[in-house]
Amino acid sequence: MSPRWSFDPAAIAAGLVSGISADSLHAYLLQMSAFGNRSSGADTLSATFGMGAARRWAFQKFQSFSAQQENRLLVSYFQFDLPICGMGRHSNVMAVLPGQGAQYDEVVLVEAHLDSRCEDECDPDCIAHGMEDNGSGSALVLELARVMSNYSFNRTIVFLLTTAEEQGLLGADAFADYCDINDIKLKAVLNNDIVGGIICGATASPPGCPGLNAIDSINVRLYSQGTTNSRNKQLARFIKLEFQEMAAPLMPVKPVINILTPEDRTGRGGDHIPFRQKGFAAVRFTSANEHGNGNPDTPDYHDRQHTMADVLGLDTDNDGLLDSFFVDFNYLARNGVINGNALGMAAAGPVTPTNFELQAIDNGFQVSFEDVYNYGVYRVGVRTFSSHDWDTVYTIYNKTDSIYGLPPGVIYVLSVASVDTDGVESLFSIEKFDNFTTDTEEALQEQKNIQLLQNHPNPFDEATVISVFVTQAISHQEASIVVYSMQGKELARLPIALQPGLNEVLYDYNHHNYVPGTYAYSLVIDGKVIATRQMVYAY
Repeated sequence: MSPRWSFDPAAIAAGLVSGISADSLHAYLLQMSAFGNRSSGADTLSATFGMGAARRWAFQKFQSFSAQQENRLLVSYFQFDLPICGMGRHSNVMAVLPGQGAQYDEVVLVEAHLDSRCEDECDPDCIAHGMEDNGSGSALVLELARVMSNYSFNRTIVFLLTTAEEQGLLGADAFADYCDINDIKLKAVLNNDIVGGIICGATASPPGCPGLNAIDSINVRLYSQGTTNSRNKQLARFIKLEFQEMAAPLMPVKPVINILTPEDRTGRGGDHIPFRQKGFAAVRFTSANEHGNGNPDTPDYHDRQHTMADVLGLDTDNDGLLDSFFVDFNYLARNGVINGNALGMAAAGPVTPTNFELQAIDNGFQVSFEDVYNYGVYRVGVRTFSSHDWDTVYTIYNKTDSIYGLPPGVIYVLSVASVDTDGVESLFSIEKFDNFTTDTEEALQEQKNIQLLQNHPNPFDEATVISVFVTQAISHQEASIVVYSMQGKELARLPIALQPGLNEVLYDYNHHNYVPGTYAYSLVIDGKVIATRQMVYAY
């Protein structure tokens, strides 16, 4: 196929749905498995075994995709020096699809870690196929490079395979440092780690999965840091919105994107975190079901994750061919569509409005913002404070406009995006939040200076956010959120700032080994209980 030198959002969505191949993903995984060990400290000289062979193969795959598209992908190694697993020099593998528009110097990135591990994270000789963790993510990135190099985009797209994730996210950290030091305009990072398995293990890091051998080939989890006014959560919402509007209608089997509260599973981490730490918007895709919690040193651990058993599948009839697979190639392909659609829309879309302001008015809100490009069409995402996702996305046509029809009595969070002539949204702006008054709701005329809000999500699984809304500055020495059992036992005491505006704390699995049921939480200021609410843990 010849490169597309103009962008059609409907064409890219359709091209991803039809072009991402489960067979191609299968082939990539077979080859990665054949390298035996992709540990950061594994052999770099052999042509057939170890990390060196794996990364040269990935480099050559990127080059072959580029050759099919008039050499439009710029393929390279990203080398960094750091003592890891007995070696001092390491390389990520990357392919760059340069932007063709006015925002060519802005970048969106999709990544996965290529390295694998056995029970010992630095064992260079064991057979560490690493098919779910993280051959699945690496195959997805390769396939996106193949398919998306057919098209041109306004912004630049980077396809990145990192190393040394298993030793502390070190390859991603090195590249995030590079982007930070060199002022790379990195607008979005999509990390894919364990995105092809559908079988639940006996263990799984919270929020976990239903139990041994449970199957889920529909849901995918999207982890990101922060809550209100988090650019990471905004990216997660954008990914979900673009998928629902552009790609999902074309798919016979429709995945379900779940936006999770925490940045990652409890006690775990991934390559999106170093980018977030440098101030770049970053999210992680992960299968709903994981085969293990990644702790092979735990007594009676029999799951596949982080062991030599993380293989592609089994030969059940002894004919020399795998016929029962632990990675579901169709599920992986669907996750590839979600990623590619988000990348494509973020890379091609217009510029985000600036100086977004929100003003509560009687019966609603007035929004205002600046748009030097005068797109003329905008979308306003509105969510109640208790939701991670937008409840409604309005379309407006003026840079100052009003929104009505929202029930009073709650805090709303709003943000805005531009829409270009192709109907593609920009990334959304920072969020603003407020409530509004109405002449039919006298109670809202008597707002208190401090409101303890309902936790969200509620019910919750592994983590929930507890917030306090302060309308006027108050004089105090200390303030805390205190969590109790319904029998009155104190379970956690979380310090909280009380600045004007929204103040938040995260209550998660690290604070309390939950038992399903109802809990109470109180706002305590200088030893005095100001307000109390209840919340439900329902795993």
